[in-house]
This record gives sequence, C-alpha cells and structure tokens, in this order.
Amino acid sequence: MNSPDAPCWVSGSGRSAVIDSIRGCTISGVRIPKEDLKKKITCPDYIRLAMTEAIQGKEVDAATVVQFYEVAHAEGAEPAEPPEFPLIVFINSKSGGRHGPELKARLQELMGEEQVAGGDGTVGWVLGCLGELNQQDRLPVPPTGIIPLGTGNDLSRSFGWGGSFPFNWKSAIKRSLDKVARSPIAHLDSWHLLISMPAGEELEIPYSIKETEETPLDKELEVEGELPDEVSCYQGVFYNYFSIGMDAQVAYGFHHLRNEKPYLAQGPIANKIIYSGYSCKQGWFFTPCSSDPGLRSLKNILRIYAKKVNSSTWEQIPVPSSVRSVVALNLPSYASGRNPWGNLKPEYLEKRGFVEAQADDGLLEVFGFKQGWHASMVMVELINAKHITQASAIRFELRGGEWTEAYMQVDGEPWKQPMNREVSTFVEIKRVPHRSVMVKGSE
Repeated sequence: MNSPDAPCWVSGSGRSAVIDSIRGCTISGVRIPKEDLKKKITCPDYIRLAMTEAIQGKEVDAATVVQFYEVAHAEGAEPAEPPEFPLIVFINSKSGGRHGPELKARLQELMGEEQVAGGDGTVGWVLGCLGELNQQDRLPVPPTGIIPLGTGNDLSRSFGWGGSFPFNWKSAIKRSLDKVARSPIAHLDSWHLLISMPAGEELEIPYSIKETEETPLDKELEVEGELPDEVSCYQGVFYNYFSIGMDAQVAYGFHHLRNEKPYLAQGPIANKIIYSGYSCKQGWFFTPCSSDPGLRSLKNILRIYAKKVNSSTWEQIPVPSSVRSVVALNLPSYASGRNPWGNLKPEYLEKRGFVEAQADDGLLEVFGFKQGWHASMVMVELINAKHITQASAIRFELRGGEWTEAYMQVDGEPWKQPMNREVSTFVEIKRVPHRSVMVKGSE
C-alpha cells in the first residue's frame, strides 16, 4: 500500500541530531546568524579531514584520526572550539523532485561538503550502519532524524517531523538547524527478517534483503511436513512494515512501471495517482469478480505462527478467510500517515489480549485487508483493518498449491516470491536486540 520513504537522513552526536522537517517548527521572527550557526554544527578540522579521506574511498582507521588530531593540536596551533551539536547529513538528492539537490547545496553551504553526503541512502542503510556501532559496543550511538522528501514519509510522521517537504524551506532552514539541540530522544524497534526457501529458485531481492548462508529456523517451533533437501536463505532488517499479498503485488507493479518510465513519476502527487491507477489495473478493487474463488484469500497458501503479547510460546493464528493482504506493522503510521490498526479502546484491547501500540514496545501489529474497497475505507479511517494478532515474533509459512508465486514487501520494497507445491517457504521475523535512537519532533 505504501511507496517507500525516500527522505534526507540526518545523523549527529550530542543530545540530538536532526534537521527539523521545517514544517511548523521554526522560531518565527528570530534571526539566526549564519556564522554562529556554523560554529555550533561544524565538526573540528581533524574530523573533517578524516571524513574527506573516507569519502574519497581511502581506508581511515583510528590511527589516521589520531594523526589528524595531533596535527590540529600541535604546539602553536590555534585551539579549535568544539561544536555544540555537530551534525552529519545523508541526503537522497533524487527525492523531493527538484528540492533534493537544492537542499543538499544549501546544507553544504552551511555545514561544509564533508558533513553532507549524497547518494541513494535509505532509512535501512543509515540505521543499519548505526546498528553495527551498537553491536560493536561503540557507544553512544548518535540519534537520527528525517527530513521528509519522499512520498510516504511514515517514519518522519511517527517521530513528529511531519509528512511533507515545505516550500519555504530556504527561509526556515537556519532556524530549524538551530533548534535541533532542544529536541528530545525516542526509540524505535527494528525487526530481523529471515526467508528460508527451497534451493534452485531465482529470487529478485530488494536492496534491504541480502542472501546469506543457510540459517536454521527457530527450533522451538517444529515444522510440519517435509523439508527440502537444500534451502536458500535471505535476511534483512525492516523498521516500518512487512506485508504479503495484493498490496505488495500492486507495489511491485508500480515500482517496475516507475523504473521503466521514470518520467511518469515526478513527485509525490504523481506517484500517488499512478499508484491508485495500478491498484485498479491489478484487480485490487475487483476481488468479487475473480474467476477462481479459491484464489481470493491468502488462507489458501498461508499459515501464521506467533508469540503473542506476554507469551514466550509459539501458537498458530487463524488466517481470516476474507483477507487478501496481511501486514505486520511496527509504526503508528502507514501509507502516508494512516493508522490502519486504529486507536483502540481499553475494553477492546483487554478483550483481545492486545496492548496499546508503540514504536518501541517490542511488538508488531498484524492485520489484514480484504480487498481494495476495504483498504480504501481503512485508509480514510472510516473503519479499522481486520485485526489478526499482536506478536513479539512471527513465522509465515507459505505453500503454493494452485499459486506459483506470492508478492511481498518490506518498507515499500516489493519482490516476487516463488512458491513450491510440495514444500514450504518460511518467513520468520524477530526483534533486533538493540533499538535505534531517534530524535523526536513535535507530539
């Protein structure tokens, strides 16, 4: 249902590290002197020299940084005043239409070229790199925030930085940079995804999924039936959602169309129009007209196992016969700011054994869409999605039957998943032990 966020990723050190989304977050009437701002956010020269070496593709180790530091602090050298809150910016200059390159140039003017890196970086790449620091016990890990340049921008919405890129950013950016030091810190769960499938099938995997050596499934949950003699395994990390079904199929078609005809996708509005049109073309809105009733529901190919709230044991979760799409959601924002799980009343939560959903609660909300009309009603918040479960770990088991393939996506990156009629394909999801540190904007 959602095209991927493609924002400007901002990571820094100190108490906070994000360029405000600039939407309603400026200090009206306050003039921020450019030179004063540069002193606050510009890294020391020895660090900038090391960053330049790294950008040029050279190996930079601790000894190199120490060498630059000793030169900068040699006898007779003018002592540099440490910055109040140094910032490093990762910006996808292809996002936000023409604003991406302009914003990059403006930031380089304010911060220096070494502290503004361009490219096709996404949230998975930036947060993944910071996660490696956590694994290596290189603490503290710098907090991260987002400028919403993309189409969905659900991560930026979830942490209070807005969902759109403002037109008046040139006049607001200095005030926004100056304000970041006062932003509080929040946390974000991330989720490890493992795909185990019969070997021999080719898989066109998205950027966030990598092939890996054979990795066993959780041994606490026994697999029913035969296992393939050889398996292929893939793994990755996601932060927003994983989904199976028609919504992923629509996303898959949209991405291929956009790659083949990029001139059609010139901004968020154009993307959403194309996306809606492709939803109709794929039959998402015409489920009742399907020629084969047996192919309408995911129940025909899918089993769901989960560790539910406050439980350490696996149990099988019934798949509603009406759903054509199943989503496991981490954030309270989906498909450009919608909340399909809904704001549930305490008595309903207690009845279903659920808890209030949070981005750092160690749980995924699993729900279903019946077809396009049902999804549309959910997206305009007239109704909630079909609640299935809340879980701290999930295993999806798929077996083809009459289906030869299924469609999946993580954080807006879709792919076509081949299936076997005789043996199952598994997708297992567990929480990553560490949580990402985020900068929280307005409530």
